[in-house]
Amino acid sequence: MKQRQILLVHAHPDDETINNGATMAKYVAQGVGVTLVTCTRGEEGEVLVPELAHLASAQTDQLGTHRETELTNAMKALNVRDHRFLGAPDKKYRDSGMMGTEPNNRSDSFWQVDLDEAASYLVKIIREIKPEILITYDEIGGYGHPDHIQAHRVAMRAAELASKADYGDGQPWEISKIYWNTMPKSVIQAGIEKMKEIGSDFFGAESADDLPFAKPDEVVTTLIDGTAFIDQKMAAMAAHPTQIELDGPFFALSNNLGNQVWGHEYYTLVKGVKSTKLDEKGWESDLFD
Repeated sequence: MKQRQILLVHAHPDDETINNGATMAKYVAQGVGVTLVTCTRGEEGEVLVPELAHLASAQTDQLGTHRETELTNAMKALNVRDHRFLGAPDKKYRDSGMMGTEPNNRSDSFWQVDLDEAASYLVKIIREIKPEILITYDEIGGYGHPDHIQAHRVAMRAAELASKADYGDGQPWEISKIYWNTMPKSVIQAGIEKMKEIGSDFFGAESADDLPFAKPDEVVTTLIDGTAFIDQKMAAMAAHPTQIELDGPFFALSNNLGNQVWGHEYYTLVKGVKSTKLDEKGWESDLFD
């Protein structure tokens, strides 16, 4: 029998662990093939480790190379063996930075890429591994970052093109179910309230309504319970030290809500048939059901 396959498409190193680390570790443990495609190397990210500040794009511009190593270490923590950068080795897309910034206008930035060109590289991967499941961002990339939006566009376009018999080389492949990462407002609000109790905040938000990535609970279709894999996810998060502070809001949230806040990962099914096995909230508990 063909091995079950999941394909995840992310914008920068660390996005995959924050959004899907427990899901990835859980399905790898079940023998599912998990392939991660990262679209850029995160060259324009902030550097949270003072002694590595020289890596920033405004200085030696070596952050992307360093983040490749961080990503490799994170994937080891999650036992994910198939990770690729979009277009490699022929093409390299650069972190676009935020809207309106100078990096966003660079000709080699991911935001400026020809959509079908970028999608063509992903089509080859889809037809090679034949995933039943695709996971990526929603149409605003979760919170509006250009690279997240572009990753969404490329992933959705590639899924469409891969299914066409008259497109490119190889046999067409139809992805059965497509999911977008989702974070329910109720979960975010609970975290904000807990942080307020200890005199802290969560990214300066007074309410879940202040955060663009917090979605109405009714758009959630799926909850993957990866609490058994929290240690692996936290180790993978710690493998991205230039981007995730060990004493920052992510880890503070887990300390005050319990680690299960990172073991529960939520999704919206946007293509495919929803499972008939649902929990009391009407949510799926298995991507493949």
